[in-house]
Amino acid sequence: MLDRDQMTAALDKIFEALASSPRRQILAYLSEAELTTSDLAQRFAMSAPAISRHLSVLENAGLVTSERRGQFVHYAINRDSLVTSLTGYAFELCPVGRPLKRESKTIAKLRAPKPALKSVKS
Repeated sequence: MLDRDQMTAALDKIFEALASSPRRQILAYLSEAELTTSDLAQRFAMSAPAISRHLSVLENAGLVTSERRGQFVHYAINRDSLVTSLTGYAFELCPVGRPLKRESKTIAKLRAPKPALKSVKS
């Protein structure tokens, strides 16, 4: 679990990444398909190295993942990271979110399995 400073740093990276229109467009393309740098460069008026720099920012923010397959690197949107980060951010801002989050944490603690007591045999 991230502490408040780590969460703030992670959100700063996400919002920095989302501040760029080309990066938001890249995320839109990746929302339905895995694509390579070349696939993306064909859809933009910019070079493959420029696309790579944008993908690097998105990957550093945890918004996309990459996987090398042969000579190509395939990029995909990291849905879990994006949803979790933005939901956490929204809960912090929302006036009713913080108490609901505390209540949810209490429920989780109550439902957590209790450690088994060791029985003493005589």
